[in-house]
Amino acid sequence: MGPLLLGLAGLISARRTQKQETPGHSPWSSKLTLLSALLYTLAFNLIFFVQEIFLVLPKAFLPGVRPTLFHNNHVWEGEHPLTRLFQGTGALATFLIGMACLLLLRRGAGRSVSIRLFLIWVAYCGLFMALPQVVIGALNPGNDVGMAMDYFQLSATAKTAAALLALITMPILALSLVRPLLTLADHQDAISSAGARTRYVFQVATLPALIGIALILPFRIPRELIEVVLLPVLVTVIGVAWIQAGAWRVRSAQANGSTSDLRVIVPMVAAALLLLIFQFVLRPGIGFF
Repeated sequence: MGPLLLGLAGLISARRTQKQETPGHSPWSSKLTLLSALLYTLAFNLIFFVQEIFLVLPKAFLPGVRPTLFHNNHVWEGEHPLTRLFQGTGALATFLIGMACLLLLRRGAGRSVSIRLFLIWVAYCGLFMALPQVVIGALNPGNDVGMAMDYFQLSATAKTAAALLALITMPILALSLVRPLLTLADHQDAISSAGARTRYVFQVATLPALIGIALILPFRIPRELIEVVLLPVLVTVIGVAWIQAGAWRVRSAQANGSTSDLRVIVPMVAAALLLLIFQFVLRPGIGFF
C-alpha cells in the first residue's frame, strides 16, 4: 500500500503544480517506450540467467553433485553439505551486479540513452531479483536464500532482521533510480514539473516494465503457470511501484538525453536471439558434470 499511497500523493501534487506552472509538454515517444520495454526484457532474462549460472557453477565443483542448467530453472543430482549454502550464490551474484551498475550510473557511465537505460534496467533487475528472495527466504526454508540461511543456522530473529533490512532497502534503491531515469529526457521541460516527471517516468519505466512482463513470459515457458508468471510480476511490481511513486519529488534532475537517434532494431534482434538460445539451447538442459 505504501507505494500506491505515495503515487496518489504524487498525482495530487502534480495536479496542484500544473495549476501553478505552465512548462512546455514533451510529446509522448512510443519508440522510447518500446525501446525501454525491450531493454527491460533483455535485462530481466540476462540477470535470471546469471542467477542460475551462479547457482549451478559452485555446485559443479562439489564431488558427487551433478547440476543441470535449464532456461528457467536448474536441478542437481547427488548431495553435499555445501549445496544448501550454494543456493544463495545466485541471489548474491545478481545483487552485486545490480549494485555495480548502480555505481556506474552514479559515475555517469553511458553516453547514449540506450546504454544508460540498459544499465538502469540491469541494476533494477539485479537488485529486485535478489532482495525479495531474502524476505521470502526468512519465511520459507525451501526458498533458495532460505536454504542458505539454514546452512548458517540463522535464528528466527536473525531471519526476521534480514527480511526487515531487505524491505527497508528496496524502496531506497528503487528511488535511487528515479534521477537516472529523469536525466534521459531530451529537454528540461519534459521533467520541469511534478506532473511532467510523473508522466515521463510512466513513459520510460512503468509502462515499459508492464509491457516487459508479457515479453518475458515466452522465455520462461514451458513450466507451471504460476512459475512462469509470478517471478516477472513480482520483480516488476515491487520496485517499479516505488519508482513511479517517487518520480514527482525529484526536482534536481537535469535532462541530458537525446532521443533523436533511438534504434529499437538492435534490442529487438538481441531479444529474439536470446529467446532462441533459451528455447533451443538451454531448454533441453546443459549438464555441468
